[in-house]
Formats: sequence, structure tokens, C-alpha cells
Amino acid sequence: MLDAAGAAPGGGLGFPLMMLAMVIVMYFFMIRPQAKKAKEQKKFTESIAAGEQIITTAGIHAKIAKVNDDGTLKLEISNNNFITIERSAVSMDMTMSYRKKMNPTPVATK
Repeated sequence: MLDAAGAAPGGGLGFPLMMLAMVIVMYFFMIRPQAKKAKEQKKFTESIAAGEQIITTAGIHAKIAKVNDDGTLKLEISNNNFITIERSAVSMDMTMSYRKKMNPTPVATK
């Protein structure tokens, strides 16, 4: 039942605090990791150089023949067959997993 002033008991501060907590949780579990991954992807695409084996987001396996000044890469997909792609089309995840598969780290023994 309502008190004499007509306000609900409890003060009503719980709902705004719950909404704030939800925003904070969303930031730490969704927004921050996504921004971190985007930063890593940008750093990776800027660091790739000629001679490296890469995989594009479309799944094309190729070797970088030339890094062009306009932000594109000339890829050799087989002997004397070249294509030109944007740097952003290189998949960091697929390239890194491919590199790990091709060059497994040796297990240290005692």
C-alpha cells in the first residue's frame, strides 16, 4: 500500500543503477574487445610485407609479391598469376592460424 505522500516505498534508485550496470557490462564484454581486435587487425595489415604467405577474407591463399603505395597488395596466387587486393582484405585470424599450422612451436623438454 502507498504511504501518505503517495510515493512507492524503496526510493526507486534501483532501476537507474541496474541500467548503468548493464551499460558497463556491455562495454567490457562487447565494445572494448571489439575495439581491441580492430586495433590488432589494423596493426597486422600495416605490418605485412612482400614475400609473406597470407590468406584473404575470401579464403585465397597467396604470397605477397609487392606492397603498393596506394594501400593495395599485389598477390601471386600461382606461378605468374597475380591479383591486386586491398590491404584490409587480408584476414589476420586465418593467416595467423595458417602460420601456426605450418610452423608449430617446438615443445620444450626438461
